[in-house]
Amino acid sequence: MSLRVALISTPWPLFNRPSLQLGNLKAFLQREFPKGKVEAHHLYLDIAESLGYEIYRSISQTSWLSESCFAGLLYPGRIPLLERFWKRHAKGLSLKQDFREICGNLQTESDRILAAISWSSYRLIGFSICFNQLTSSLYFIHKIKKVAPDSKIVIGGSACSGEMGSSLLKTFAGIDFVVTGEGEKPLLCLLRRLSARKPLFEPEPYPGLLTRQDGYATGFSQLSNLDDLPVPDFSDFFNRVAAMSPEKRFLPGLPLEMSRGCWWRKPSEALTERGCAFCNLNLQWQGYRAKSFTRILTEIRSLVATYKVLTLSFMDNLLPPAELRDLFLQIAALQKDFRFFAEIRATTGTKDLEAMAEAGMAEVQVGIEALSTRLLRKMNKGTTAIQNLQVMKHCEASDLPRLTSNLIIHFPGSDGEDVKETLENLRYALPFRPLKTTPFWLGYGSPIWSNPDAYGIRKIQNHPWYANIFPKEILGTLTLMIQAYQGGVMEQKRMWRPVSQAIQAWNKSYSALHRSRSSKDPILSYQDGKDFMIIRELRNDREALTHRLHGTSRGIYLFCEENREIKEILHRYPGFGEEKVLPFLTMMREKKLMFREGERYLSLAVPGKGYGSRRIR
Repeated sequence: MSLRVALISTPWPLFNRPSLQLGNLKAFLQREFPKGKVEAHHLYLDIAESLGYEIYRSISQTSWLSESCFAGLLYPGRIPLLERFWKRHAKGLSLKQDFREICGNLQTESDRILAAISWSSYRLIGFSICFNQLTSSLYFIHKIKKVAPDSKIVIGGSACSGEMGSSLLKTFAGIDFVVTGEGEKPLLCLLRRLSARKPLFEPEPYPGLLTRQDGYATGFSQLSNLDDLPVPDFSDFFNRVAAMSPEKRFLPGLPLEMSRGCWWRKPSEALTERGCAFCNLNLQWQGYRAKSFTRILTEIRSLVATYKVLTLSFMDNLLPPAELRDLFLQIAALQKDFRFFAEIRATTGTKDLEAMAEAGMAEVQVGIEALSTRLLRKMNKGTTAIQNLQVMKHCEASDLPRLTSNLIIHFPGSDGEDVKETLENLRYALPFRPLKTTPFWLGYGSPIWSNPDAYGIRKIQNHPWYANIFPKEILGTLTLMIQAYQGGVMEQKRMWRPVSQAIQAWNKSYSALHRSRSSKDPILSYQDGKDFMIIRELRNDREALTHRLHGTSRGIYLFCEENREIKEILHRYPGFGEEKVLPFLTMMREKKLMFREGERYLSLAVPGKGYGSRRIR
C-alpha cells in the first residue's frame, strides 16, 4: 500500500493561481519517492469560492485582516477583541460582510473541507506557511490533528525559517516537524524515514529538518542545480477549478520560477555587504541559484501545453541579471500571446525591457523603494534616484511593460535631508505612474533586524498588534514575521508626512489627466521630426504645453534618453563647449523636462503613442 502525502496551502495567497511551493514539491516527491502518492490541497481556493472572490481579494491584501479571521476560529473567546481590531484595519474597504459574518462563513466552509477529506488516510500532511497564512494553517493543523492523531504534520515555508519555525514547534503540539529552508530534500528524507521498517529517526539529524526527537541540524539541504527539478505539477488545482459551478469558474494564471534567492544579496569581492537592508525574503535559501535558459523555455512550453494558459507570473524575488534580452527574445520566438509579470531591479536596461515587452511582459514590479540617493545608500539598494526615474520613464512608454512599485517611508535612520531630496525629486516624477507609499515594517531576519545598532533602533520584539491575534501565553513563546522596535518611530511618521501628502496629490493629478483625455498618450511625450522634435506636456483643464527643439538641442535630448554624464554629452557633441551645453541642460531641468543628479542628466519625455515606437534592434 502506498504512503499517502497531503500538501496543503491555506488562505490567503492569490486565489487565481496555484501554489508554486505545492506544485514543485508534489512533482519532486512523486519522482523521487514513487511508492508514495502525493496530493495537493489548495484550501485557499475553496475558501475564496465560498467567501466570494472580491471579499477574499480585499482581505488577502492586508496582513492583519488575514490573520484576524482565522484567529477568531482558533480562539473564539477572543472574537470581541478581534472584532474591534478588525474594524480599525478594515476602514475604507467595501467588504459587504462584517467580521462575525466572515468568521461564520469561514467556519462553515472549513467544516465542510475538514469533513470532505479522509485525513487519517495520510501518513504525512505538509503545510506551506508563507506571509498571511499563519493562523489559517494553525487552525487546520489543530482540527486535522484531532481527527487524524496518527498522521504526522510538517510545516515549512518563509514563515518557518530560523527561530520562527522552532518556536512554532515548541508552542503547538499538533506540529511534528518543521522544514526550515528549501523543502524538497528535507521532505524526501522525512518520507524515507517514515516508510522505513526500522524505528523512526535512528539516522543523524538532517540539515533543514527540525524534529522533536532529533532537535535541529544547522545548515540547509537544498538542490545545487535547479535544472534537476521536474516541471511543477499543478493538476490538483486545475481539477478543482474545473469542478466548480460555471458561474464560479475562472481562467487561472500560472506561477513560474527562474531562480531561488537574490543575486543582489550574493556576496562579491567588490562589496562586503550586499542585499537590501529591509528585505527578509530570502531566509529559506542559502546563496543564489538560477535555471538555465534552455530549462526555462522547456518549462514554459510544458506548462502552457498541459494547462492551456498564457498568463504567467515569474515568482523570483528578482529575475536573473545576465542575458535577459536573449531569454525573452527566445520566449518571443515561441509566437504565443503571453501575458507575463515579473519583479526586476531599477538597473534593468532598456533593451531588456523591450525584449520583455516583445515576449509579452505586461507588468513589472520594480524595486524603487526611494527617490533619494542618500536614502537608497542607507537601504543598501545599490541604485540611485536617477536610475529609478529612468526605469519609471521607460515603463511609461505605451509599448513597454506597465510599472508598479513602492516608496518606503519611515525608514529607520532616514533624516530631514532624505525627505527634502525625496520631495524635490518627486517634482520630476509627476509625469510617470505614481508609486505606492509603504510604511517601513521590520521583518524577522532582515539585515536591519540583525544589526539594529547601525540603524539606531533597539528593543526588538514581536509587533504589539500580535497581542490581538494570540493569547498572551501563546504569544510569549513565539517569534513572528513582523517585528517592532524603539528608536524614532513617531519622529519618522511626522517627518515623512509631507511625502505621503505629495504622493496623494500625485495620484490625483495623474488619474485626472488620464481620465480627462481620450488619448492614452503619456503625460510628457515627444514626436520626433528627425531634424527637430516636439515635446508635449499634458495639463489639467488647459491646453497641452509644447516645446520645440532643433538640431543639436534635439540630439542632446535624445542622447539623454539614458542618463548620461556631462563629459559623455560633450564628447558626443565636440563642437559645443560647456558654455553652450550647460545653459541648455539647466533650462531643460528648470522646465522639468530633464532631471539632473550630480554630473548626470536624464531626459524625461517618452515617445508619444504612434510616434517613435521602439523596436528590438
